[in-house]
Amino acid sequence: MNTNDRGISEQKVRRELGDLTITDAIPIGIVVLAPDGTTLYVNWLALDRTGITLDEVKGKGLLSLSCHPDDLNRILDERRMGLSKGVPFELESRLLLRDGEYRWHLSQYRPLVDERGQVIRWYVTATDIDDRKRAEEKLRQSEEHLRTITDTIRQSIVVTAPDGTTLYANRVALDTTGLTQDVVKNGEFFLRAFHPDDVERVRAERQERLLSGAPFDLEMRLFKNGQYRWQLIQYNPLKDEQGQIVRWYATATDINDQKKTEERLHNENVVLREEIDRSSMFGEIVGSSNPVRQLLKQVEKVAPSDSTVLILGETGTGKELVARALHRRSKRASRPFIRVNCAAIPQSLIASELFGHEKGAFTGALQRRVGRFEAANGGTLFLDEIGDLPMETQIALLRVLQEREFERVGSNHPISVDIRLIAATNRDLPAAVAAGTFRQDLFYRLNVFPIAVPPLRERTEDIRLLVEYFVGRFAKEGGKTIRHISKQTLVHLKGYRWPGNLRELQNVVERAVILSETDTLVVDDSWLKGEAAESSQKRGLSALADREVKMIEAALADTHGRICGPTGAAAKLGIPRQTLESKISRLGIDKYRYKQPAS
Repeated sequence: MNTNDRGISEQKVRRELGDLTITDAIPIGIVVLAPDGTTLYVNWLALDRTGITLDEVKGKGLLSLSCHPDDLNRILDERRMGLSKGVPFELESRLLLRDGEYRWHLSQYRPLVDERGQVIRWYVTATDIDDRKRAEEKLRQSEEHLRTITDTIRQSIVVTAPDGTTLYANRVALDTTGLTQDVVKNGEFFLRAFHPDDVERVRAERQERLLSGAPFDLEMRLFKNGQYRWQLIQYNPLKDEQGQIVRWYATATDINDQKKTEERLHNENVVLREEIDRSSMFGEIVGSSNPVRQLLKQVEKVAPSDSTVLILGETGTGKELVARALHRRSKRASRPFIRVNCAAIPQSLIASELFGHEKGAFTGALQRRVGRFEAANGGTLFLDEIGDLPMETQIALLRVLQEREFERVGSNHPISVDIRLIAATNRDLPAAVAAGTFRQDLFYRLNVFPIAVPPLRERTEDIRLLVEYFVGRFAKEGGKTIRHISKQTLVHLKGYRWPGNLRELQNVVERAVILSETDTLVVDDSWLKGEAAESSQKRGLSALADREVKMIEAALADTHGRICGPTGAAAKLGIPRQTLESKISRLGIDKYRYKQPAS
């Protein structure tokens, strides 16, 4: 066909197609199809780019003439399926252009329907996407190369699309989580790899940060080698020449040990806040008497070691102060000092207080609680009034001292601890051991280095210094100025036996400061209950006799008043029956009140 004939033929077709020729004015390649896919018209731009005539197109179809042979069957099948559905669809294929080069095009099919919703024509537009496809292929090849590299890196690496869809995980990430590449690509990486409690939080935060386009970090728990461990996930974008994000690369760094340290420090801070203003009855050891000097020598000798110390002394003598002095002078001084008053905690809660508990371990355990042993890890644990520990807790404590590990209530997972234990009591532990209320093996574990804190009546020469110290402290708090201490007051203070020891003295001075209206401190004699030292000839039993009475009474109570026999009180105390009978008589003990009534 010559040029003139071709022009006449195309004009005839255009007259037949009528309004379709309007597509010639549109600066994009357009093809018009019948409902069955038959080519009705191709606009000038499409014909010009392909170098095909309209007659050729109407005879064989544009795809048969221009589609790459490797794409043709696939495209015909996909187009047939798309046309049958009657809804818009898209196809990607390589089309042959006038210059003999195949280039990738995106063909977008849009139906024109009548009033009944029937398709009467299809309009197809073709957009050149070859540059994009080449860039994608280049990126694919680059990613293949990167995958080879990332598989050799000993760190978990995950690649995602710009919207966060997971595309690839390197070998370390797969080995660590136990997942497969198929699971990763199916979008299950988040649900299968991360802790259920973290998924929603991290997913929402990640989506927000992805939109910003800037590098960001997230912390989450990853299922790693059979357990959940905290990871720092660092997201960094890969951008193309136009600055558009094409991929995100996420690397995971194990920070589980760091998180545990942070949690421990947080727990320590919580406990330490509870300890504010409970440090002791006074801020430092005050006194220059010989008993105090001997006490300080013992503290100085044992403080640098990790030996267990048992502090003995009456109520109010300052046992906690000695414990803190031991801690401050030890190599653990920069670590926590955790105090537990064993007498102030209900027996049902003492195990939870010391060792912590898991969520749901018992009624009311709404969340996991870290115990005092765990909070004191690396530092010093001070168990005050240890003589009040129930027997079952004594057994658990003995295990901790022996094995240096424990389990939270409701858990069977052992937790190792590194602590220095200091215990204190105002009780006669040997008597408690004899009475069977305190374990002998635990007593030996605690009694490595005993320190006896002297009562105030044995260090009366320190009373003036102590009063001056307390006056200075309370006067400052109360905004008062007190320069002198009444001589008569000092006489009375030194003559009093102070059953409450330093704590009682502190309370008396505080009361006097509050009531003081001059610059001289005066203590009302009526505040000092009891006899002065000079007139206390009738104080009852001596300390030794009092201890003996307690031991015998405890043994009688334990044996229900039975004295002789292998299970009697004499055998329990390790003394002959006649000796015990003699002591009971001499000390005025009523052995009959321990007899078990007949049933």
